[in-house]
Amino acid sequence: MLDVRSERLARRFRLWDTDGNGHVDRSDFEAEGRRIVAAFGEDEQSPRGRAVLDAYLAMWDYLAAKASLQPDATLSAKQFDRIAQTEIILMGNTGFSDVLRPTISATLDLCDTDGDGQVNPTEFRRWIEAIGVTKPHAEEAFDQIDENHDGQLSIDELAQAVRDYHAGLLDIPLLGR
Repeated sequence: MLDVRSERLARRFRLWDTDGNGHVDRSDFEAEGRRIVAAFGEDEQSPRGRAVLDAYLAMWDYLAAKASLQPDATLSAKQFDRIAQTEIILMGNTGFSDVLRPTISATLDLCDTDGDGQVNPTEFRRWIEAIGVTKPHAEEAFDQIDENHDGQLSIDELAQAVRDYHAGLLDIPLLGR
């Protein structure tokens, strides 16, 4: 199980390490938030755009603090794996609720273009294509996450899927490259 978790965290790390320098920093987290906001044509300064960017930056700040880093420091892949394993994955629901759920919630609010409190297949695809998942994988992931087959994803379904994926309990394509 640990190898699956580390492999998925390594993939997540590579997605954030857009310049390929082997380190991630605050700007890498911000860049992903910006890609998601741009994918929905939202202004970064709007309440929904700002919420996504703030959530991504809060996730970085949390991880950096747990690694005892200064705000302008970087995390190596090894440091990222250790901190994510310890502070998120091994903490179970608490780790995911504290660190990832705010980001998922802000992103869901942005993605929910029809305002129904849920993400439909089109909204979901736009979101995860912005983080590097291809269209066929996005459709496959949606179908697997939508456990009640109502054609919508709630925050609870999304948060559980992200948690289970990173914990090695769910094998769906949630990350690209």
